[in-house]
Amino acid sequence: MVSPAAMLVHFPLIVLSFVALSLASPLRHINHSNHKFSRSCNSAVQPVLALNSSAGPSSSMTPTSSFSATTTTTSQAPTGTSSPSVSSKYVIAHFMIGNSYPYTVDNWLADIFLAHSSGIDGFALNVGVDAWQPSQVANAYQAALQSGTGFKLFMSFDMTSLPCTTASDAATLRTYITTYATHPNQLLYNGRVMASSFSGETCTFGQGSVASGWSTQFVQQLTGSSAVHFVPSFFVDPSQFNTYSGVIDGMFNWNSGWPIQVTTSFASSIPGLLGDIASGLSSAVSSLLSNLIGSTTPDETYISSLAAMGGGRTYMAAVSPWFFTHYGPSTYNKNWIYLSDDHLYATRWESLIKIRDQVDFVQVISWNDFGESHYIGPIEGDQPMSQAWVDGNDHTGWLNLTSYYASAFKTGTYPTPTKDQLVMWSRPHPASASASNDPVGKPTNYQITSDKVWAVVLATSPATVVLSTSSSQSQTFNVPAGVSKLAVSIQPGGTMHGTLTRGGQTVIDLQATNFTFEANPTTYNFNVHVVASP
Repeated sequence: MVSPAAMLVHFPLIVLSFVALSLASPLRHINHSNHKFSRSCNSAVQPVLALNSSAGPSSSMTPTSSFSATTTTTSQAPTGTSSPSVSSKYVIAHFMIGNSYPYTVDNWLADIFLAHSSGIDGFALNVGVDAWQPSQVANAYQAALQSGTGFKLFMSFDMTSLPCTTASDAATLRTYITTYATHPNQLLYNGRVMASSFSGETCTFGQGSVASGWSTQFVQQLTGSSAVHFVPSFFVDPSQFNTYSGVIDGMFNWNSGWPIQVTTSFASSIPGLLGDIASGLSSAVSSLLSNLIGSTTPDETYISSLAAMGGGRTYMAAVSPWFFTHYGPSTYNKNWIYLSDDHLYATRWESLIKIRDQVDFVQVISWNDFGESHYIGPIEGDQPMSQAWVDGNDHTGWLNLTSYYASAFKTGTYPTPTKDQLVMWSRPHPASASASNDPVGKPTNYQITSDKVWAVVLATSPATVVLSTSSSQSQTFNVPAGVSKLAVSIQPGGTMHGTLTRGGQTVIDLQATNFTFEANPTTYNFNVHVVASP
């Protein structure tokens, strides 16, 4: 089925300034009708110069002059984890309604069952301006009820798509709230209807200010059972949160999912390491950048600013496994990567678990945002012209990690693995490769990513793991019980193969199929192929 023609909406120009310590992020994913962007309003984040001190598993490597390996490990109960407690903490996944045009209730049911079994408590339903989207929202609520899982849903208004210049524009938002306020699967928080947004910091709804618009046309008009607990993602400086004291009950820190300040210019400008990195990252630069992966500095800024407002404001953090988008000027004109190396997904989760006492929600970005390559759900529905870098690159293996870390976040205790699991991922070609037929060109910041196979092991007891990229290139790791993060370099012609053995018995033998690290790609693709053991 072909989706309706995209409806374009006006959006402000965003000027990119690739300086060393700050970045105004470029345009975010655009589905059929939604022009989306992210903005960094946080203060500059300085690179952390001290390397991680945690010990990793022992390893040995098949000799080869150009093959390198790295490894880090986190034990079952890493130091810094907050005290175990059962609390009202939620793990939510961002769901793009705009990519669900052909969905049936059965499609929704399948996604809900899969998400629920992976430790996800609900979906934040990103809705835009398309006339067909309300019917898919209805299907989602119907499926959630039919699933019998208690799976929760709430609205995430995409204010880069939805109009918000007149008072009547707010009626659309209020209708979504009042329609589902008493639905059994609507998420209630502090007794109120949970709601969020993507952007909205310029919406006035015909009033004299943004704060007045949201307050008088949205929050104040929702009373009784429709009273709202509003936790938007406004891209404003956290020091300005108090401007919205009559509007927000908390804030969603969208940009905290990636170290967005890391650009090619940033990497080139690290003190003492100035120079051209176009030929590839040096090991020193790579080590320094890895320390920014999963940093909680953006979280701490939001948390302190919300605390200054008083009233026990809600903090929602973001976690995301990857970021690559590749649209040319003739479409959406967004072509860049964010640094997602060094096991971003696992490391970011671990960082949030350490500060879980200050984090109420973790929102996974995303379930199905294919255009930005950070989907963890199955490839289905209606893609936003992203097939060239999405098709064939399954990401559902990351759900294995989601289940593990979601449990730790919600309970305060890392679960003991009851089944050995291995998850591996890699990009399909070298970062420095030249595509033979790609008018879009290399993505901005392509130089900051390393040519690696990344792997995470969940082991029930000590075991031996071997990661191979060819018959002559392999690395052996002795891993402890718990979670281990491993990595090996990959060369053109390489593939992904991992085994886990214990007591002379092969427990896992995982081989990537239909994957080869190509020396000479036709088009640029900085998405990853993810494989996981059953």
